[in-house]
Amino acid sequence: MTLYRVTPDKLESVPRTTFAAESLLERKDLQRLLHRDITPIGDDLMVIAEEYGDWEDSNRRIDLLCLSKSASLVVVEIKRTEDGGHMELQAIRYAAMVSSMTLEQVIQAHARAHGGEPEVAKSEVLSFLELDSAEEAELTGDVRIVLVSADFSTELTTAVLWLNQRDLDITCIRLRPYRMGNDVLVDSTQIIPLPESADYEVKIRAQDKEKRKVLSGRQETFRRYWAQLIDRSKSRTDLLANRSTTSDHWLTAGIGRTGFNLAATLLRNSGHIECYIRPGDEEKSTAAFKALLARKGEIEARFGEELDWQELPGRLGCRIDKELPGGWKSPESEWPTMQDRMIETLIRLDGALRQPIQDLVL
Repeated sequence: MTLYRVTPDKLESVPRTTFAAESLLERKDLQRLLHRDITPIGDDLMVIAEEYGDWEDSNRRIDLLCLSKSASLVVVEIKRTEDGGHMELQAIRYAAMVSSMTLEQVIQAHARAHGGEPEVAKSEVLSFLELDSAEEAELTGDVRIVLVSADFSTELTTAVLWLNQRDLDITCIRLRPYRMGNDVLVDSTQIIPLPESADYEVKIRAQDKEKRKVLSGRQETFRRYWAQLIDRSKSRTDLLANRSTTSDHWLTAGIGRTGFNLAATLLRNSGHIECYIRPGDEEKSTAAFKALLARKGEIEARFGEELDWQELPGRLGCRIDKELPGGWKSPESEWPTMQDRMIETLIRLDGALRQPIQDLVL
């Protein structure tokens, strides 16, 4: 891919360079910068530790150990080379080494890495996972791998594609540097899986995986709960018409504009219907949130009651939420009432927010 600069007369190509030519090092520069801001390779990640290597009989270190929104560990390996070397083999070894970590160990690692108190680290991890208590939190047991390099050899990409077909979850992110005057620009592009086919590939892998494993008790609870909720919603709304059940503790629905999503969430002792606002970076998300907040009276009047407006400073998105009684610990006999309440609230929130969201000028 070529990067172009727009001039009055033409599209002027920006010359490519290399990290070596720009004296940018793997650990001192690329790793350090991604530690500070991981969003160039994934906006659903939280950095737990840099140079993580808390194990016996090995002095190896993971460049960046991260946690995903879905509560899986993520191993990030970084190279500045043009072929990626043998980083996929190294990353697989690291993934195996951290696969047995518990959430408590993750919290301890985060506290040590950032020089904070364990309780502060615990609060930050739970906040990132959008959970109220540690009792609701547990790692999925899966480990994702993200490979970051200036480019990748055919041998490496072939190996990654083959491994992904066999239930590993490996993403390749190409960081390609360009020189424009006194500035070095970096283009971050996901090349495996291709963004256009990522959802399809994930669904196919998920279907195959579901056939080969038995869901945990909690996952099975979520799967059955959402299946029933989707079925009960069909005669009342088409918001969930194209949704399939999931073993996650949340179920999303569109509201007619990219960057804005409705979601039903089931926590231990409560349910939530929310609109999550993330049309871009933190600044754009906050601007959208404040524009909606300016119409708070109108929106809540249409909704029929007060809403919880959460700006979430320091996060990429904001949230408008309504808490409901009844969570996944509730007896199954109470599910129909909980589901009807969720559906009715989802319909009301969609009716209250859809037009104001469409009216936003971002």
